[in-house]
This record gives sequence, structure tokens and C-alpha cells, in this order.
Amino acid sequence: MTPAVKTILDKFESTSPAVKANLARILMQGRLGGTGKLLILPVDQGFEHGPARSFAINPAGYDPHYHWQLAIDAGLSAFAAPLGMIEAGADTFGAQMPTILKVNSSNSWATSIDQAITGSVADAVRLGCAAIGFTLYPGSDKIFDMMEEIRALSEEAKAAGIATVIWSYPRGGDLTKDGELALDVGAYAAHMAALLGAHIIKTKLPTDHIEQKEAKPIYAKGDWSTQSKRVAHMVQASFAGRRINVFSGGASKGEDSVFQDARDIRDGGGHGSIIGRNTFQRPRDEALAMLDRIIRIYLGEE
Repeated sequence: MTPAVKTILDKFESTSPAVKANLARILMQGRLGGTGKLLILPVDQGFEHGPARSFAINPAGYDPHYHWQLAIDAGLSAFAAPLGMIEAGADTFGAQMPTILKVNSSNSWATSIDQAITGSVADAVRLGCAAIGFTLYPGSDKIFDMMEEIRALSEEAKAAGIATVIWSYPRGGDLTKDGELALDVGAYAAHMAALLGAHIIKTKLPTDHIEQKEAKPIYAKGDWSTQSKRVAHMVQASFAGRRINVFSGGASKGEDSVFQDARDIRDGGGHGSIIGRNTFQRPRDEALAMLDRIIRIYLGEE
């Protein structure tokens, strides 16, 4: 274990040796292993957006093995996916790559802002996963049910020696569309995930918009003009960096934007990226080249 990883793990004061071992599996894996930075491939978009919208642009992506192999060949930190996709490659690839079992899911037809429980801690143990992943929607009318679900799942996961990752995505209630990506809202969402016991927090990169009326005078005192400064504030909200904060790749975008996001995450003290569509929707060679460059950015090589 490197000093950088030990420093991160030392911040989890009540975490069992078994959970720390699984966090170390992720933090020590791949080309970023030992640096304290992470690059994770999530492939839950088939649930969230449908297979055609997710994979038709690069039909190789219909095959779960394609994504497993992409994560391994790119030297990534972990592979995150719902139950069926992890089951489809567990024997072939499971020993080569730490996995995060996404235990709740939604679909693009649902009218309520909620997710169903689609996997269990028992599934994660059976499949040798390093962590469970759970999407939380702060702002939703279902938020208190979701909080109770992740409290129970996280308690069970920790008892089984498995880490907890929370996707904390503000949505619903009185939030505007701009508010979903607002800095004050994003920081609140990250802090909520930390308070719920997440070891790794996944959030979206925030804009400089401030949504909450009560928060505007407070944020008016700061300079949020650059994305790296906003990333630093998200890390600050995650228990002053005592919890691992990785950032979503978001909707499909140009390569230059993806690389600039990585620089801003690095410069703001974020722990890395969890990036899916912006890689696997490209041809394999282009995806590998993109992931290689993101890794080099996190390594400080450019």
C-alpha cells in the first residue's frame, strides 16, 4: 500500500479492516493504483436510458464482456454495473477487476423520481464485489424512503466487509433544472451522502449557479468562477476531503471538454472520474485513447 492510499484509508476511522481492504482493492487497481486517484467505468445506462440509446452508436456495447474488457485493458480502477451485467462476466473477468454492484435502478419511462432495489448485498458477496452502489435523489418526494433504503443496505454491506458508493444526484421537489447542477445544491448532496455513511461519493460537476435563496449571501463571499474551485468546494463538503469524491462524466460531449473536466477535478483536489457514455459510445480504439489521456492527466503527465 502506498502512502497516498494509506492517508485516504486512515480517514475512515470506524471502518472495519474488511471494508478498508475492499477500498484498497479499488485504490490500488490499474494504472492509477496507489496514487489516490480513481477512474471507474459505470455501465448502468441500459437501465436508465435503454439499450439503443446507450449502445446502438457502438453496437459492441450490447455485450457485457465488451465493457469488462475495456475496463481491464484501459487499466481502470473498477467496473460498476447492475446485477445482470456483472453476473454475465463474473467468471471470465471477476478476479481481474474490482466491481461495484449497482443495487438500485430506474428507467426513462418512470414518472416518479425514485429507483427500485435491483440487487442485494448477498449478490455483491456472491459475486466478489468490492462495493455496492446506490443512487440517491436529494429533492425527490421519495428521498426519505431512499435514505432508509441505503441506511439498511449500507449497514448490511459494512457488516459483510463491502464498501458503499452513493451516487448523489439532486432532482425533484422545488429544484429547477439549473438547480440540479447548482454549486450549493451539489455540495449539499455530497454532504448528505457523507452523512449517510458513503465511503465513495459520486456527484456531478457543478456550475456556478446558486439555487437556494438562503445560500446566496453565503456563496456571494466566494469566487466560484472556475470549475476547479467548484470541485474544491465539493471536496470540502465531503467532510473536508475525508470521504472519496469522484465526479460523473455526464452527457456525451467532445473530447476537449472531457479532458478539461479531468484537469479541473485534479486541480480541485477531487479523487477522480466515473465516466461511462463518453468512453464506451466511442469505437474501442478511441475509447482506450481517451481513457489513456485521462489517466495521464491524473498522473500529472500533461
